Amino acid sequence: MDKTDKKVRFALYVNQSALDLVDEYFEKDNCFSKSEFIENAIRFYVSYLSSDTNIPYLSTVVMSTMDSLLKENTNRLSKLIFKLAVELAITMNVVAANQGVDKEVLNSLRGECIKEVKKTNGIFTFDEADNWQKGL
Repeated sequence: MDKTDKKVRFALYVNQSALDLVDEYFEKDNCFSKSEFIENAIRFYVSYLSSDTNIPYLSTVVMSTMDSLLKENTNRLSKLIFKLAVELAITMNVVAANQGVDKEVLNSLRGECIKEVKKTNGIFTFDEADNWQKGL
């Protein structure tokens, strides 16, 4: 708000239902007063009405929202990939401790697994691996 932009008191006539909405939502919007909520609503509505001339405002809002969603999704995926890597490391250590796998067989299996994962777009279940090992 500009320093010369002083607050002015004026009469406002609204329907009771609109005033009830203000009562219900002004604190949820982190406003300190109903007047602040109404002022924010006016500014938002005017921005909405002038959206064809206010592209930079809308671009900033959309980009900020998208950036926030992308960061949240990246964090979620990173945590899931980390958990998956831990479980895979446990599985590999258990198998390696109990099986004496020849390096040639391991390299051959790695190549076959790469082909299979590419063919199935990474959707490869334990049941499919079990059937594959049994030659089914």
